[in-house]
Amino acid sequence: MKRLRILRRWFARKFGYARLVCLALLVGFAVLRIADPAPVQELRVRTFDTFQVIDPRVKTARPVTIVDIDERSLADPRLGQWPWPRTRLADIINNLTRLGAVVIAFDALFPEPDRLNPDIAADTFRNLDEATREKLKALPSNDQILADVIRKSRVVLGESGGPDVHTDLDTKLPVTGFAMLGEDPQRFIFQFPGLLRNVPMLEEAAAGRGLFTIVPERDGIVRRVPMIVQAQGVSMPALSFEMLRVASGSGTILIKTEKHGIQSIGMQHFQIPTDAHAQLWVHYAHHDPSIYVSAVDVLEGRVPQDKIAGKLVLIGTSATGLVDIKTTPVSPVMPGVEIHAQVLESALTGAVVSQPSYGLAYELFGALLLGLLVIAFAPKFGPTTLVIVGALFASVLIGTSWFFYMHYRQLIDFTYPLLSTTAIYLTLIFSSYVREQAQRRQIRSAFGQYLSPALIEQLAQSPEKLVLGGEEREMTIMFSDVRGFTTISESYKHDPQGLTKLMNRFLTPLTNAILARKGTIDKYMGDAIMAFWNAPIDDKQHQLNACEAAVDMLEKIDELNKLREQEAKEGGHIYIPLNVGVGLNTGTCVVGNMGSDLRFDYSVLGDSVNLASRLEGQSKEYGFPIIVGSKTALAVKDKFAILELDFIMVKGKKEPEVIYAIAGREDVALSGRFQRLRNLTIEMLACYRNRDWDGALAAIERGRRTDDARALALLYNLYEARIRGYQKDPPPEDWNGAFALLTK
Repeated sequence: MKRLRILRRWFARKFGYARLVCLALLVGFAVLRIADPAPVQELRVRTFDTFQVIDPRVKTARPVTIVDIDERSLADPRLGQWPWPRTRLADIINNLTRLGAVVIAFDALFPEPDRLNPDIAADTFRNLDEATREKLKALPSNDQILADVIRKSRVVLGESGGPDVHTDLDTKLPVTGFAMLGEDPQRFIFQFPGLLRNVPMLEEAAAGRGLFTIVPERDGIVRRVPMIVQAQGVSMPALSFEMLRVASGSGTILIKTEKHGIQSIGMQHFQIPTDAHAQLWVHYAHHDPSIYVSAVDVLEGRVPQDKIAGKLVLIGTSATGLVDIKTTPVSPVMPGVEIHAQVLESALTGAVVSQPSYGLAYELFGALLLGLLVIAFAPKFGPTTLVIVGALFASVLIGTSWFFYMHYRQLIDFTYPLLSTTAIYLTLIFSSYVREQAQRRQIRSAFGQYLSPALIEQLAQSPEKLVLGGEEREMTIMFSDVRGFTTISESYKHDPQGLTKLMNRFLTPLTNAILARKGTIDKYMGDAIMAFWNAPIDDKQHQLNACEAAVDMLEKIDELNKLREQEAKEGGHIYIPLNVGVGLNTGTCVVGNMGSDLRFDYSVLGDSVNLASRLEGQSKEYGFPIIVGSKTALAVKDKFAILELDFIMVKGKKEPEVIYAIAGREDVALSGRFQRLRNLTIEMLACYRNRDWDGALAAIERGRRTDDARALALLYNLYEARIRGYQKDPPPEDWNGAFALLTK
């Protein structure tokens, strides 16, 4: 038991619980098919119904004629109502024998003496004189007349089996003999508790006796007719098969039985395949009125001889009032007597359908093979491929079944393997759906605080874009911080709730600006925000979107400051503006789940992240709120007003970095004011890096005299202080113009 649990866990880890469930389903469906309960049978036989509707039996010969006790015969005043006197039936047999009928069979029963027998009439009629009464009693009975006619011809009488009929069987009455080959067939054939037979003198005179009882299946359709049954302990052939035995002159019927049921029944050189219960699958043709002749025409000699000569003749009824109407796969209304005729036609023309014993093995093998293929490969295919492959599998199953039906008239069930495979396929789809929904919930939960709702939904719908374990990719990193927030927070030392409200007021619009530009919020650090672009969803314009978000953030802060200033005037309290510094840098980072086994966050690591943090810290030194690294600046130089600031060596790094300021969007970059500032800055930096201290100072002085000098005031002051220092203490000969930052 322990080994079984270990094996199950190993399989689940390697292949997944869904496949384990599907294997269990595969076994369960196999057991269900072997057990073959009624609903499974019904599904299967309806498939065979469809085959017969599409391709019914085509009649190549008409060896059977039906003498029909039809509505016209019953309406004839000379014949009267049913049952007719048996002398009239004797006349019908005489006429049929004279016309050359091979075998005559009654799809009717005569269990009691004729009510019109002369001796019965003598006791029934009133006001008869004694002489007349004695003469009537001296006349032969109608049953005797019919028995004498039956004895002179080859007539098969019909008998009926059922639960509510019972006859005291006369052991002296003749019965059909059976020979067995193989297993004992008694446990396979249908059992009827009771048997209703004809009056003994008719039974003794008949050449054969057969059961005409036809039991529809659960849905009321007659698909199979038992060829051998046991009724009240007596083995009986079907009426149609007994006609074949009498016609062939055989004394016994041979039953071939194998381990799992009856295989066939027949006589010498003539075998009919049956199912395991000795039932013949009737290969139906459409209702054929041409094989019917009216009983009144037979009595009056109006039937052409070729309709009877050399034919097996069934005497039955199509009259609605006599309640012998059945439903078949090809016809909703068919007289029961014609079903016997269809059995005879199929047997005599060799157009028999069968369900071979190896059919179950084919079905189980097909279900097993297709089920394993679906379990193995379905999870690897996309929806379109699955639909195409599924349609191909279904076509192969249906085509194989149809091939066996058309070419061999064998019924091989495709519904079981198709149903089994479909159930496995749907289970895998459901499992995949549940897994995807869980994954989407996990993604929405994990990234709900980091991404905009639109990006979260995009990620949830395409989780393959997410690599949670950590991956290396180029990203743009942002750090933002509020300048002088300590001073602002001190003004709220007696109103901590007011400080919390203020933080929410400025963090909310800044966050919205980032999310609106496809950014991912990494974390909040007090009044600071860390964010990044190009993860977890690819963003080919991550540098542009990050810069757009930074400019949007400044505009949001300006709007908030105007609102707060108005509120301060109206409330009569001190107004301290909020100023934000932003650092942006683009480079290769590692992004993924960072933290411990107990707690982790989706975050980034790398030198590019550290540089972005340093740039944000330097925004107050250079006098520009947005400072970006060289990769970021070069990617957006055509969309923003980019101004080179410095060539710096960040603490902890060996390679210097050119840094830039973003002074505005494209409209600012095209303005004459920005062009003048940029040209003066370029001139100043060129002189500075060439150690032309006087030239650099001269450029600074010219810049200060312009109308826009205030925008570069801090930058000019910074460089002037450096130059004064270098004039006193020149940099080394190998100085490349880089300035080492002493603080982080």
